[in-house]
Amino acid sequence: MSGRGLLEGQVALVTGAGGGIGRGIATRFAEEGAAVVLHCRTAVEAADEVARGVWESGGRALVLRADLTDEDACRRLVGEAAEWGGGRLTALVNNAGVQPTRELAGMSVAQWRAVVDTNLSSVFACTQAAVEVMREQGGGGSVGGGGSVTHIASIEASHPAPLHAHYSASKAAVVMHARAAALEYGPFGIRVNTVSPGLIHREGLAEAWPDGVRRWEHAAPTGRLGRPEDVGDACVFLASGLASWVTGHDLVVDGGVSARPPW
Repeated sequence: MSGRGLLEGQVALVTGAGGGIGRGIATRFAEEGAAVVLHCRTAVEAADEVARGVWESGGRALVLRADLTDEDACRRLVGEAAEWGGGRLTALVNNAGVQPTRELAGMSVAQWRAVVDTNLSSVFACTQAAVEVMREQGGGGSVGGGGSVTHIASIEASHPAPLHAHYSASKAAVVMHARAAALEYGPFGIRVNTVSPGLIHREGLAEAWPDGVRRWEHAAPTGRLGRPEDVGDACVFLASGLASWVTGHDLVVDGGVSARPPW
């Protein structure tokens, strides 16, 4: 595997690893030496492809399926990941999420809950289960003691977009969950942070939303969309010893869009 070995010896679980951002995160973790558990719900083929690449490059990977709207499934997922890791889990990245579009005026409670359960409640349940494993590893936040949890939030947590009220609200809550969890889990050597991406490239996006992509590229000081590996790099940093004194922080990865004045 390429990389500098920043996560050598770690066992990491990445949820939603069948999607573009999740694949980027899992790949970067493996490149930096972590044994990676790739969670997916339906995108099994995509997750399997990443896992094969990890094994072929000399790393270790496992694909597990689970519906993270089910609390028991979250606990089983974390338990199976830790068992595969020899009883250890040093990093969790809560990446799984959905982003449907709907006007608030016509939104049902069921539609609201479908987003909140996937984007927020799963983060709560997976984190709680992971902490039970991590705290038994001892304090200090180093490999073999404590661990790190990173939630994938969004710049929409503070910059809402039309038709995304349920999504934006869920991501704002994810940021606050991380801050609260950092406060309570810090004494166990467990750090909790968020990464808030901007618009990330995915196949077909420019064709499906050409005007939006052009506007983003114009607005971003860096002049481009993000890449899944950009988010992966941020997650690697937060899970590594380089971030041993970073917790309760929201790391914005948006090419500088948030720095633009709104007027």
